[in-house]
Amino acid sequence: MKISSIPSARRVVQHCKWAGIRHIVISPGSRNAPLTLGFTGDPYFRCYSLVDERCAAFFALGLAQQLRHGVAVVCTSGSALLNFYPAIAEAFYSLIPLLVISADRPPYKVDIGDGQTIRQDRVFMDHIGYTARLKQDVTHAPEAIRQAGRDIPEDPGDLEELQKDILAYNDQELTAALSTLLDNKLPVHINVPLEEPLYQTLEDPGQELPAEISKQASPGHLPDMNSMGKTWAGARRKMVLIGAANPDTIAREWLDALAGDPSVLVFTETTSNIHHEGFISNIDSILWPIERTADPGQKFAALKPDLLVTLGGMVVSKKIKAFLRRHRPARHWHVDPLRANDTYFSLTDHLRVNPNRFFEALAPFMQPTQSPYRDLWVAQRNLHRKKRDEYLQTIPFSDMLAFHHLLGHIPEGYQVQLANSSTVRYTQLFDLPPSLRVFCNRGTSGIDGSTSTAVGASLAAEAPTLLLTGDLSFLYDSNGLWNRYIRPDFRIIVINNGGGGIFRILPGQEESETYETFFETTQDLDLQGLARVYGFSHSKAENEDELLASMADFYTSSRKPKILEIRTPRLLNNKILLTYFDFLS
Repeated sequence: MKISSIPSARRVVQHCKWAGIRHIVISPGSRNAPLTLGFTGDPYFRCYSLVDERCAAFFALGLAQQLRHGVAVVCTSGSALLNFYPAIAEAFYSLIPLLVISADRPPYKVDIGDGQTIRQDRVFMDHIGYTARLKQDVTHAPEAIRQAGRDIPEDPGDLEELQKDILAYNDQELTAALSTLLDNKLPVHINVPLEEPLYQTLEDPGQELPAEISKQASPGHLPDMNSMGKTWAGARRKMVLIGAANPDTIAREWLDALAGDPSVLVFTETTSNIHHEGFISNIDSILWPIERTADPGQKFAALKPDLLVTLGGMVVSKKIKAFLRRHRPARHWHVDPLRANDTYFSLTDHLRVNPNRFFEALAPFMQPTQSPYRDLWVAQRNLHRKKRDEYLQTIPFSDMLAFHHLLGHIPEGYQVQLANSSTVRYTQLFDLPPSLRVFCNRGTSGIDGSTSTAVGASLAAEAPTLLLTGDLSFLYDSNGLWNRYIRPDFRIIVINNGGGGIFRILPGQEESETYETFFETTQDLDLQGLARVYGFSHSKAENEDELLASMADFYTSSRKPKILEIRTPRLLNNKILLTYFDFLS
C-alpha cells in the first residue's frame, strides 16, 4: 500500500485511524494531496469527494450527526478552508464532533504574496473546541526550507533529531485535538503545513498501530440529590422543557413517571424526538393564543413554573423563550453532561449527567404531587387540537394546509431532516408519528446547509430520508445535490411560496418593493430544471387535490431520488397562519 512520503501527513492519517474515525469527506485540491493519498489509499477509511467546501462540511456534519462520532472534512489551503465555517459554527452549538483538517502553505509563505495562501492558524478560534497547529516537517524538502531563509541543521543526524522533536510535538497536538473531539463532542481544527513536492509516496512499512481508541463517555457527577429532591417534591408547578435531542435519549419509564405527576408539565418539540400523550408538543399553540387575549397576565401567571428543568439542545419556540424570560422560575436546572445554556436568564444548576442517570437519582423523590398545573394546560392542548382540525377544514390551499397533508403522509420509520425558518416552525404546529426521527440544524438556525446535511445524514441511516425545506433554503444549498452519494430513496419536498415567507409573519413587514426585494427576496426560478441537472425526478402540486395525488406514489421505490415542489400563495400564507392563532384564542 502506498502512503505519502511527508511524515506529518502520515501522522494525521494514523491518528484518525487510532481514534476510530472512518468517514473522510474530501474537497479536491493540490496542497492537500498528501492527506488525500493517505486516506484514500487505506481501505480502513470510507472517503467521499465533494467539490463545494461549504457543502462538504455540512455533508460531514450530517454524517456525524447520525453516527454520533467524529467525521473528518479535508480541504486544500486558502479560502477553501473559510467555506467550512458555517458548518463548524453549527457543530459548535449543536455539539457535533466535526473534524476539520486543512492543508496549509509553510509559515514562511504566508503574507508574502504567495497564491492561495491566507492566515489559517486559529481562524476558527471563537467557534472551535481545539486548534492543532502542526509544525512543518524538516526532513521533507529541506532545501526548499533553507532557500526560504530558515535555519535548519545541515548535518543529517541533527536534522533527524529535530524531526523527532517535531513529530513528538505534532503527536501531542493531534492527541489533544482528537480527545476534545470525542470527549467533548466539539469541532476541532488540525492545520497541516506542507511543502512541495506533494505527490511523492512510499511503500507502507507495515508499522503495527496501537489498538483503535475506544472512548467511554464519562458517567458525570451528581451533587447531593437530597436537597434537590426536596425542591422537586415541594414544587407544585414543575415545567420540563425538552429541546433538540436524539431519539431514545430518555427511557420510557421516566417519561411515564413525568406524565403521571399532575404537578409536572412537559413541553416538547418536533426535534425533541419525545412522544407521550401526557406531554404538550405544540408549544406555540398554547402561548400564542394567550398573548392575543385582552388580559393575558392571569393565564401567564398560572403557567409560570416554580421549578424549570431543561433537557436537550436548542429550542425552536420563540414564545416559550420570551415567556420564561419574563416569568422567571425560582430554580432552573439543566441536565446535560457537556453544556448548559442560560437561555432563560435563570439558570441555577447544571447537572453534568445524561437524563436517565439524573432521573434515576431523582426517582426516590418523584412521587406524584396533587396540583392542577398539568391538567389545565393539557386540557387547553386538547381544545386547541380540536380547533386546529376545525380551522383546517375552512382554509384554502396554503402553507399550513400543505404541511397538514404532507406531514400526515410520511411513511413510518423515515428520517426527517427539516430546513430552518418557516419549515421547522410550521412543523411544530402538528403532531408527528413517534416512528419518525426528526433532525434540524438548530445550533445556528441557518438555512445555508440543510440540503447537504440531509444528504450526508441519509448515508448513515438504514431508513430512507425526507428533506422538508423551503424554496430559499433549497436554492441556497442546491450545490448540496452535486455529488454521487444520493440514495435513490432520498426524497425532498420543497414548499415554494416564492420567497422568504417567514418575513411576512414578523413585525415590520409591509407591501413595498423594498420589502419584497431585500427581505422577502421573491423568486420564480425553475426547480424542475434544477432537478434535471442533478438527476432527480420532479413533480409539482399547486392545489390540494394535486398534493394528495402526488403523495400517492411519492414514496414508492424508484431508480432516481425525487423532488416534490408544492407551490403555495405567497400573499396569503401569513394571513392564514396569523388568523389561526386568533381562531385558537
